[in-house]
Amino acid sequence: MRGSGTDSRRAAGPRPGRRVAGAVAGAALLLPLLGAAPAEGGETAGGLQQAFAAASETYDVPQSVLLGVSYLQSRWDTHAGAPSVVGGYGPMHLTDARTALATAPPHHSEGTEDPRGDDSRPPLLPTAQVPHVTDLPARLTTLTKAAELTGLAPERLRTDPAANIAGGAALLAAAQRELGAPPSADPADWYAAVARFSGADDSATAAAYANDVYDVLRAGGERLTDAGQRVALPAQPDLVPDTARLRQAGLRTPDAEGTECPPTVSCEWIPAPYEEFGDGDYGNHDLADRPRSQDIDYIIVHDTEGRWEGVLDLVQDPTYVSWHYSLRSTDGHIAQHVKAKDVAWHAGNWFVNARSIGLEHEGFLASPDAWYTEAMYRSSARLVRYLAKTYDIPLDRQHILGHDNVPGPTPATVPGMHTDPGPYWDWQHYFTLLGRPFQPTAGQGSGVVTIRPDYAANRPEFTGCVSRGEPCAVHGSSAVRLYSGPGEKYPLIRDIGLRPGGGDSTTGVNDIGSRVSTGQQYAVADRSGDWTAIWYLGQKAWFKNPEKSPAAVPARGVTVTPKDGRTSVPVYGRAYPEASAYPAGVPAQPVTPLPYKLPAGQRYVVGERLPGEYYYAVTYDTGSHRVVTGKDLYYEIQFGHRVAFVRAADVDVVPSAG
Repeated sequence: MRGSGTDSRRAAGPRPGRRVAGAVAGAALLLPLLGAAPAEGGETAGGLQQAFAAASETYDVPQSVLLGVSYLQSRWDTHAGAPSVVGGYGPMHLTDARTALATAPPHHSEGTEDPRGDDSRPPLLPTAQVPHVTDLPARLTTLTKAAELTGLAPERLRTDPAANIAGGAALLAAAQRELGAPPSADPADWYAAVARFSGADDSATAAAYANDVYDVLRAGGERLTDAGQRVALPAQPDLVPDTARLRQAGLRTPDAEGTECPPTVSCEWIPAPYEEFGDGDYGNHDLADRPRSQDIDYIIVHDTEGRWEGVLDLVQDPTYVSWHYSLRSTDGHIAQHVKAKDVAWHAGNWFVNARSIGLEHEGFLASPDAWYTEAMYRSSARLVRYLAKTYDIPLDRQHILGHDNVPGPTPATVPGMHTDPGPYWDWQHYFTLLGRPFQPTAGQGSGVVTIRPDYAANRPEFTGCVSRGEPCAVHGSSAVRLYSGPGEKYPLIRDIGLRPGGGDSTTGVNDIGSRVSTGQQYAVADRSGDWTAIWYLGQKAWFKNPEKSPAAVPARGVTVTPKDGRTSVPVYGRAYPEASAYPAGVPAQPVTPLPYKLPAGQRYVVGERLPGEYYYAVTYDTGSHRVVTGKDLYYEIQFGHRVAFVRAADVDVVPSAG
């Protein structure tokens, strides 16, 4: 028997900030007109646009088609010749994975967490790593083919944007020939070639990719790239592509039956096994009955730290862990592994696992570089919008979490929690695609701020991307660093949970002790010139926030502070029920405070009010599974880089000023 319906939880009261998640943009994600700061030593003005024109003329590919494909790959950015998370180079994302990923680190090498995070069971610490795939699929070796078609050296295709664009044009022209289609000046005639350019081996993914490109062509737009290039694509709102020729491409038909995805993406069912394998042990997820038994409150963004094929091998291993969806970088293809009603083992915190859906994005947190394709960002945004609407999940950073925002459930687990997707995931762009861009919602001087640096111009120094202690490549970032005073001469904020024995925070790419991230909201503690202080981990934490290039925007929000007479209140990594709520046969779970305190006089922004709840599911036979709901209520708060929970009985709710 599973837990009862949701009436008892809803009786706890409305959720702060709960909105109708369906009120978002339509199916097509239009081309955002977003600026990017020019990098030092950028190209001559107009050079990139001219390179598209030259490649168009040389290879008889319409310039608009080249621009549309390039936007979906890289948003026209060059990334200074650095490879993407799957080894793609330049504006056309020509892939050379063998060169780029030769020294990629093992899966989540910086974390030691138990992905299941349930004290009722022995820790689950799988030792398997993402297999090293030596037989690379064609989608990861397009640069080699481009070199053959153009006669250009691979190194030039990797580092010279104009050569890279020519290589992409040559690949498109070759795809058009292979389909038996003549060259054409009409963009409508290139649909099947664009679909083939994606590298997808199935018709649904190829079509979804091409549909996205043609959405870009219809919308048009312009953008200042990371190299300081102004690139423009005139809108063609009446463009209707010829889709018939794609049927001649000989691509497989994926098994989409049973998937829970929007119709605007390509989705395939590759199930994670629910299997018993001896001594009462089983894997690699738990059956449940969500949202009837429990609300689904969170969507967790992960990165795979490995390539697509190897990651899929792991999720199909019953002795390994699980997540609900995987997303492929080159073309945005989605594989679903676990039904949304069931609980996957992915976030390292059983309370969060029981109330969340996990999305793994193909790529690496930091090495060899850290940029993701527009195709995957868009596909992920469509999936998240669909899930948010289906399960009434607010589209904000208190509910759309990175794995690095999930708290350790107990003090001992805090140092080992994973840190993906890391400081290079572009949360501002992602939420723009979600239809929820981070905008000011209050006047200057407000009591709450939303972190929102300019991603391209915000380039904090990090170390350890490739070798421990070595500087990372200069890169745009969603992260803003925190200091103990209003200036960079002050020490970084300390995190006593990450370093129980003491010790300073560092600039390590996996050290989240002294940084905040785009979209997160905090109560203002102080201001001094170009610096703003927020309440963070029980401390006053300062970040540079000049008026001309702000790192945050004013916001409204609901905050909590300790009740009068309390010098501080405990902070928790999970919201479990009080002991008296557990029925016979279900062991009461400890409600263990984290090593932090919320001191009197400090305020923290609320993301959710919710009851204490525990899903007891420790056996393969679901007959013993129970959802235990207590009378104690909690608030989820943005406490540090990670969220945390406080008891409602310990705090007062205070609307923000301004």
